[in-house]
Amino acid sequence: MQLYTSHRAPNPRRVRWVMAEKGIADVEVVEVDIMLGEHKTAEYRTRVGVPHLPALSLDDGTTISESIAICRYLEALYPEPNLFGHDAREQAIVEMWTRRCEFYLANPIMLSVRHSHPALAALEPTQMPQLADYNRVAAEKFMKTLDRHLADHDFIALDRFTIADVVAVVGLDFARLIKYRPPEEFGNLARWLEACRARPAATAGA
Repeated sequence: MQLYTSHRAPNPRRVRWVMAEKGIADVEVVEVDIMLGEHKTAEYRTRVGVPHLPALSLDDGTTISESIAICRYLEALYPEPNLFGHDAREQAIVEMWTRRCEFYLANPIMLSVRHSHPALAALEPTQMPQLADYNRVAAEKFMKTLDRHLADHDFIALDRFTIADVVAVVGLDFARLIKYRPPEEFGNLARWLEACRARPAATAGA
């Protein structure tokens, strides 16, 4: 298998983190330079179908894109440590929180960074500072929700680390490109974030 990734982008880091948590070492990692547009070449589009990263190319010629889909596939091949839930109840709770963290935290943070960091202007037709501000405010609304939830939870979805935590941390870490930090009032969020960043696998691709 080959993983097409970029150290400049947040979503590929989700996959690298999951691989590190599971100790997966038999996947070839291929770096793609998004600033040079290597993900938009005809060769890459033919292989993946869309100009998106990450992408996982299987030995039978199948290519899987979208970070969560790739992580689910890896979970099926390497079930431990479990990151998506053991039974139907756990899986539903992990899915719920993963979608919340992606839709209401990670995606708004990424848009805020992409529309405010000067170097990322090359990735947008037109950078819109007002869009950056709007998405930062939206993300902080969900941070408040997370902070309340984390008052009596060590991790976001279950009583252990899961893909929901990966999605949330990677989103927040991407904001460090613009020197952003969550509001200091969110003490529970800060405690959780510090604990997740202290995990050995957190440095994978960071």
